[in-house]
Amino acid sequence: MIFIKYKFMSKISIYQVLPRLFGNEKTTNKQNGTIQENGCGKFNSFTPGALASIKSLGITHVWYTGVIEHATQTDYSSFGIRKDHPGIVKGKAGSAYAIKDYYDVDPDLAENVETRMAEFEALVDRTHEAGMKVIIDFVPNHVARQYYSDAKPKEVVDLGENDHPEWAFSPLNNFYYLPNQPFSPTFQVQGYTEYPAKATGNDQFTASPTLNDWYETVKLNYGVNYVEGNQKQFDPIPDTWFKMRDILLFWASKKIDGFRCDMAEMVPVEFWGWVISQIKQQYPGILFIAEVYNPAEYRNYICNGKFDYLYDKVGMYDMLRNVTSRNFPVREITNTWQALGGIENQMLNFLENHDEQRIGSGFFSGNGMYAQPAMIVAATLTQAPVMIYFGQELGEQGMESEGFSGMDGRTSIFDYWGLKSIQAWSNGGKFDGGKLSQDQKELQEFYKKLLNIAISEKAITDGSMYDLVFANFENNKFNTHEQFAYFRKYEDELLLVVLNFDDKPLDTEVFFPFEAFQYLGLEEGQTYRIVNLLNDSDKFPLFTLSSKNPLVIHMPAWKGFILRLTKA
Repeated sequence: MIFIKYKFMSKISIYQVLPRLFGNEKTTNKQNGTIQENGCGKFNSFTPGALASIKSLGITHVWYTGVIEHATQTDYSSFGIRKDHPGIVKGKAGSAYAIKDYYDVDPDLAENVETRMAEFEALVDRTHEAGMKVIIDFVPNHVARQYYSDAKPKEVVDLGENDHPEWAFSPLNNFYYLPNQPFSPTFQVQGYTEYPAKATGNDQFTASPTLNDWYETVKLNYGVNYVEGNQKQFDPIPDTWFKMRDILLFWASKKIDGFRCDMAEMVPVEFWGWVISQIKQQYPGILFIAEVYNPAEYRNYICNGKFDYLYDKVGMYDMLRNVTSRNFPVREITNTWQALGGIENQMLNFLENHDEQRIGSGFFSGNGMYAQPAMIVAATLTQAPVMIYFGQELGEQGMESEGFSGMDGRTSIFDYWGLKSIQAWSNGGKFDGGKLSQDQKELQEFYKKLLNIAISEKAITDGSMYDLVFANFENNKFNTHEQFAYFRKYEDELLLVVLNFDDKPLDTEVFFPFEAFQYLGLEEGQTYRIVNLLNDSDKFPLFTLSSKNPLVIHMPAWKGFILRLTKA
């Protein structure tokens, strides 16, 4: 199979952003600095102007990461919020994925802590007024070790409140316990007591997690008896299912448009099918996106779990990173999308997120410009959604040692920090890019053009795809180790995408097989005008499309063309 003819739903583009960092204008950037020293972004930092700038990039959805209240070393006890023990918090700010109250928002992100929920609700309204939708995280597998909800509705029974900690497992319990064993990690934590110990979030059923474990979290119990051979005890419905459903309904009532579900495969698929169906009965348009890493389970989580979209990390992300880094031939992209066997339009494509290393880091390509061909593939190969991570469009490198995370090519989710690239774009809140370098402006303009093309061109949002690599495999003027090409077509709209992953400019020739004419309904010998949608200053002569007539084109290094072919 070398083509796709399939329709799922309108193409979306997602902008993932950490509010903690996005709006922070402070430049102190002290390693392991406190919120007072390094500052912190706020919900209110997303002004109408900031949101308009994000939307102009070609964004349909904003994924606000780190909204729900999580464990932190910052003390908010004067506001009635329990302090967290610093020995079980990663970083001064804390991980956004160690939730400590599912019914509250992070007080760090509020101008006025006492009105923090109202400030978040206002952000949701502003985002909608800007013409975009809102996605937040749902973290279902684990919570902070000291989870306690002080903001829950009165009728809600807290997680673990009615547990029997003397039982290692019961479907009535919300947590897993190690009876008669105190929490005793392999590293020293003074002044913290947990008895009996609870199982740790990354499926560590031990009282002694290591520094490499998710030691700051405890695993939630969905009725899978890990103590006795992973037996599933789902009848009657486990208590945790109802509690997590009510949490989703609480946030859906805040006009949230979608949930990115953290580590979805660590929660039984039966729960997802049960809960997503119920949420969509009340909120039919709400989206569920699964963070998944096991291709063998993809169809299970789509068909039985009822997810709208799944991460395509183990597959397209890995392949695009490898071809950009010159580890694999570009032609392997064909095998990657074909391996999905019909679900490619339900996979979320990306080159960056908070878990992955920045393109511009020394661990990836060293320069955000070099991933332009890969980003074009991610955005235009299929009808699938596409995502970028804040600062990606500016070449953010992630090569600073903020604190807990160290210099690892990622932007820290654990620390207070200011991102110079975002601050240069913000330019004191004007969001006019006034302090961006010329290279940053050029890269941002590329993303703006690409993403707007991706969400507006019918050939991409609704059209068929025909992969041209196989037809050019023996073409010595088209190097399938470095070049890639495909058609996208919808009714009379025809696009030809040609990409050069090479670090050198070159002349290439693209052949078009007769099968492509049959499949796409193209007329042999039809003459076309050609316009490059990414750069309309490029000039092309009239071209007669034929299986006997290759298109000769000059390709700059690390670039791609999205060519519109219009009948002359």
